[in-house]
Amino acid sequence: MSSAGIRRRGRVAGLRGRTDAPAISSRTWQRPPSHFTRDMATDVALDMGWGRLVFGHTFTDQRDVVDALRAEETGERDIAMYVREPQVLVGLAPHELFMDPSITFRLDLARYRPPRDRNPDVFVRMVRERSELEDVNRLYAANGMVASDPDVMWANHRTRTFTYLVAEDTRTREVVGTVTGVDHVLAFGDPDGGASLWCLAADPQAAPRGTGEALVRVLAERYVARGRAILDLSVLHDNDGAIALYRRLGFRPAAPVVVKRKNPINRPLFAPQPEQLGELNPYARIVADEALRRGVRVEVTDAPSGEMRLTYAGRSLLTRESLSELTSAVAMSRCDDKRVTRRLLAATGVRVPRAVELAPDPLADTGGLAAAERLIAETGPVVVKPARGEQGKGITVGVADGQALRRAVAEASANCPDVLVEEFVAGQDLRIVVIDHEVVAAAVRRPAAVIGTGTDDIRTLVARQSRRRHAATGGESTIPLDATTEAVVRDAGYSLDDVLPRGERLEVRRTANLHTGGTIDDVTDDLHPDLVDAAVAASRAIGIPVTGLDLLVPDVSGPEHVVIEANERPGLANHQPRPTAQRFLDLLFPETRRVQG
Repeated sequence: MSSAGIRRRGRVAGLRGRTDAPAISSRTWQRPPSHFTRDMATDVALDMGWGRLVFGHTFTDQRDVVDALRAEETGERDIAMYVREPQVLVGLAPHELFMDPSITFRLDLARYRPPRDRNPDVFVRMVRERSELEDVNRLYAANGMVASDPDVMWANHRTRTFTYLVAEDTRTREVVGTVTGVDHVLAFGDPDGGASLWCLAADPQAAPRGTGEALVRVLAERYVARGRAILDLSVLHDNDGAIALYRRLGFRPAAPVVVKRKNPINRPLFAPQPEQLGELNPYARIVADEALRRGVRVEVTDAPSGEMRLTYAGRSLLTRESLSELTSAVAMSRCDDKRVTRRLLAATGVRVPRAVELAPDPLADTGGLAAAERLIAETGPVVVKPARGEQGKGITVGVADGQALRRAVAEASANCPDVLVEEFVAGQDLRIVVIDHEVVAAAVRRPAAVIGTGTDDIRTLVARQSRRRHAATGGESTIPLDATTEAVVRDAGYSLDDVLPRGERLEVRRTANLHTGGTIDDVTDDLHPDLVDAAVAASRAIGIPVTGLDLLVPDVSGPEHVVIEANERPGLANHQPRPTAQRFLDLLFPETRRVQG
């Protein structure tokens, strides 16, 4: 390090703990004396992979900050921090720039105190391998954040200026959280001795409680150990959960504001939004956001059902989540009745399970029940389901005798008078999304499960995981604490009041339906070509432009499969970061493909 750098570090250390000396980054309305910033680098912009951090107070001319933001790459989000007189900066290019509706929070690291007890379920560490940066991007996608270039992150990670941390669930060893730190002293010789926190994200499905807090604390403690004085961050004004966390850890609002460029990614932050947009569920909102990004007009016609009118160049289409007017009533009816679906697929050579169709008033259909019992004798346990229905309601899996068959038929017929009894095919529950007869995404769906802490009973674990799924899906997914859950837990040898051993994973539902707490793992890149062909053939047989095909497969990388049903309104939001919403808008308004930048 140069002698100037050594002097800078000495001055920084002397400032720590002083409350009578405001940081230069807090004095946004004036420029500090030149002798105070003589060792500070100028015109600093750091590439983060998702965009650049433009440190406004290192620029001597506001017009250079404008030029830096104009150089933003397509699909990225640059952020200008510590801008002096931000209103002047925006005034230089009012049609291009805006002040972000976020709040800067600052932690005085001299006053930081570590927790008395560490969270035993979370271990925070540095990124070790480049492959872990794919996990980081997965977490970004799950939280609606801009993806980052792994090559840029890996190159950054090999310097001390950047700190990439990940959080592991100690029970499963899975990466469930991440945060990034930037050392301002190493980046540009910050006389304040500062650092900043960026991209805090936790897995909304799997992260244990306290993951975010553990990440923030470890990052703060690393900068305390380096002798840094302050840790800054920027958070949107309406992110109540994050703001509550930061306040609890000792962060306080600070003066700096953020300036960004008016680009499609930032559009929701500076442009008027359609009425009732915030009332849409995640499955409709992902479509609305993609439409707005492309300049398609969005009118919410019925928020509870996710219905919208999308208009572009004088052409309008009604949509309800991923269902649109391009799906015919006939195609929709074919998906609605599982008996029709399987007949159409079987006729075109698509593999389906053996099945028995019961007549209306199925408990009185003695011939049908006898045929169903013969199916049990020939194939083993069966699945009993309503011929019409969704969200896994009325489905019983693993019916193995006549008495259980009648109970399952009664439950199914309570949801629909027409009942289907199908051969039970063991395997992974695979959902393939097909748009315009092309496979866009695929995911293995897994039944709701909890992981033992060694101290909490199963009832508490289920309620906690249900709250997490509810929050992650905007209320669309919860785990019912009902007789079915109790029966599944009992069949595994436990009661709801038993304490599950630490690290043990327990499935608490038999079906992998997302509405009853199921989770999904993306497997798009692993699909065997035969599975892709089967999904496309099924979509063509039904004659439907958008569908979610449900298959049972021993292995997604192998050819074996059966198709069990088709959904006319698949949840596109469940498959991020796959471009499901993008392909849906391509289908609706193909002329907007050219304005996706």
